[in-house]
Amino acid sequence: MTPGKTIAVMQPYLLPYLPYFQLIGAVDEFVILDDVNFINRGWINRNNILLGNRSHRITLQLHGASQNRLINEIQVGDNAGKLLGTLRHAYTRAPNFESAYPVLESTLVQDEKNLARYLATALKITCRSLGIDTPLVFSSDIEVSAGASGQRRILDICRRQGAQRYINPAGGRELYDRAEFSAAGIELFFLQGEPEPYPQYTGPFLPGLSVIDAMMFCTPAGMVQRLTQFRLE
Repeated sequence: MTPGKTIAVMQPYLLPYLPYFQLIGAVDEFVILDDVNFINRGWINRNNILLGNRSHRITLQLHGASQNRLINEIQVGDNAGKLLGTLRHAYTRAPNFESAYPVLESTLVQDEKNLARYLATALKITCRSLGIDTPLVFSSDIEVSAGASGQRRILDICRRQGAQRYINPAGGRELYDRAEFSAAGIELFFLQGEPEPYPQYTGPFLPGLSVIDAMMFCTPAGMVQRLTQFRLE
């Protein structure tokens, strides 16, 4: 890639999977898209963990959640303690439980009740534990053209933040037009995460779980290695 600033823009998620953190680590600035509508039954307040060698859904309780409200207009509920109990039960026998569980406690048990700020804090704590120091900023603090949405808004954010490159997860290829980015003087790349499998418990490897699963089973050196296992296309 040519020299210059690289950014990514993503909605915040609860304990997202490893490639999300690969993306944060691959850019110079990570923009948290907090002023878009909440998605019911999406991943903003949910994720999957390993429980009994099977994928198990965990959900952060919310107040006022609606697809007619912005992410930063929603409040966090009171089930963090229950989630911690589930996670302790799921991973108490994992080899790195003693080092990873305190990170979980810090991410889930917060005084912050605003969903966007709560998730941003959780991301920052997790990033710090993984050795990622990329600055995180809110999209609501970036002035863009009135009514801009989708690709146009992303391009506006890139311009406002002085970015020469934009990286998006590979799953969003259909959302963006490389020619449009090129015309705006911005290189567009897609990140395809390829973290290698790791030993879990006794069952076959279950991919795509929350990053906490990898943190429970991988050594710190193994996590550093997996954070670099991706390709840009």
